[in-house]
Amino acid sequence: MSIKITGTGSYIPANIETNENFHKNKFLNSDGSIINAPNEVIVKKFKAITGIDERRYAKSHLNTSDIASFAAEKAIENAKINREDLDYIIVAHNYGDIRQGTIQSDTVPSIASRVKHLLRIKNPKCVGYDLLFGCPGWIEGVIQANAFIKSGIAKKCLVIGAETLSRVIDPYDRDSMIYSDGAGAVVIESSNDDGGIIDHQTATYALDEAHYIYFGETNNQEINDSRRYIKMYGRKIYEFALTNVPLAMKSCLDKSGIDISEVKKILIHQANEKMDEAIVKRFYELYNMEMPNGIMPMTIGKLGNSSVATVPTLYDTILKGDLDNQEINKGDIIIFASVGAGMNINAIVYRH
Repeated sequence: MSIKITGTGSYIPANIETNENFHKNKFLNSDGSIINAPNEVIVKKFKAITGIDERRYAKSHLNTSDIASFAAEKAIENAKINREDLDYIIVAHNYGDIRQGTIQSDTVPSIASRVKHLLRIKNPKCVGYDLLFGCPGWIEGVIQANAFIKSGIAKKCLVIGAETLSRVIDPYDRDSMIYSDGAGAVVIESSNDDGGIIDHQTATYALDEAHYIYFGETNNQEINDSRRYIKMYGRKIYEFALTNVPLAMKSCLDKSGIDISEVKKILIHQANEKMDEAIVKRFYELYNMEMPNGIMPMTIGKLGNSSVATVPTLYDTILKGDLDNQEINKGDIIIFASVGAGMNINAIVYRH
């Protein structure tokens, strides 16, 4: 028996926020001081580092649970299953439902319960719960679904990654240009086919690294703003990721028994193009190899960083044939990998 992804779906918001739209922002340093550069220069440097040209924002009437349900509907349809047969709905997110213009995150009831409600699933034995695990949350949800099915307590699971980060960004912070909204979902079930989840690895570094990504005050110290915004220590995260993520990926691959030469694609969290490229290059250096061309598909340039949604939306986009010069074929070995708040790292070796 194998445990496989049998259906995928994603929701990419229609609202496009281009880099040029940030030319009007008043960017400040974390201490409130003025950045000594024109916005055009700030945005140009941002693009050179992150690779982001534009990002997507959800329409104001849509919340995280809404877009999660849209992706879920597509995954259920793609898997050709009866939704009433689902045993678990696992929703990875970080900030819950934050209605446009409000300052409070709403997580009661859980996002998973809201998604189950929106999907109109009647079966009470279909259990929904939320997973807060930073950007690696969707991959961790897949790992948990694998464990449920492997243990025999579940046969079919729906795993969703959804986020509306546009609701928690500080307009005075340059880092606000990184974040976006989106949702991706998969159906996971036991299968008689070959392949599926071969091995996985997860780690949490919290002794010194727990607060590298955090909720903090606006950079504008002249206004009385009680809200909190997503903040990060970018340089520390870069150094942490570059040191630890390649090692976690290698540990996972070595444990799987799969040779590095068999890996066809690495679907890594779309956090920062330069950082991701450096991580994958260092991963191959651990095997005394050069990074193969086309091994690391990227969507961050057009979609930005939508946290837990980046990996499942990337996977769905490739499978649907919507990413130029990228494809995944039956039998291909894929590595899913992510790093994010916590600080958490995980990876899965998967045969499509």
